[in-house]
This record gives sequence, structure tokens and C-alpha cells, in this order.
Amino acid sequence: MEDKAAADAGPMAGLLAPLADRIRAYEDQKHPWPDHSTPASRLAFLMEQHGLRQSDLPELGPQSVVSDLLRGKRTLNMRQAVALAKRFALPLEAFV
Repeated sequence: MEDKAAADAGPMAGLLAPLADRIRAYEDQKHPWPDHSTPASRLAFLMEQHGLRQSDLPELGPQSVVSDLLRGKRTLNMRQAVALAKRFALPLEAFV
């Protein structure tokens, strides 16, 4: 199937993968993604991107709970993780 796709792309198809690799390397160097290695940091990033305040996430609990989650004093429970995955249309794994 890939051979047919490469043939359909024309004579320059062989340049696509190396070009994509160079673009990815450039982007990684010039515009690195922030480290979102924890559920709390991913939540903070999503809140920033969506212009949300702690009080805008009632599905997590009161503002004090959201604050504790963001500071790492609490971890998300399964109900909260499911609610966030649904709200942001992300896989559940992003929050567990």
C-alpha cells in the first residue's frame, strides 16, 4: 500500500521523509514543546490554552481541589481523569 502511495506522490516522493525529518528537527530546536510530563502540568497547559480558571473546572471539585491538583498536592482520581478527557477530547491516558 505504501508503494502505491509513494508512486502516486510522484518523482519527489523520496524527498518527503527527509524533508519532514529536517522540519521536525528545526521545530524542536526553535520552538520546543513545553514539558507536560505530568497530568498536573498537562492540566495547567490546557487551562492556559483554553483561558480557564480553577473555578471553571467544577467537574474536578471546588477551586481548592483544583489548586491542590495543579500544585501536585493531590493526584487526579479516575472520575476526574475521565471528566477531563471528555472535556478536552483527549485520551484518558493523558490524565492517568
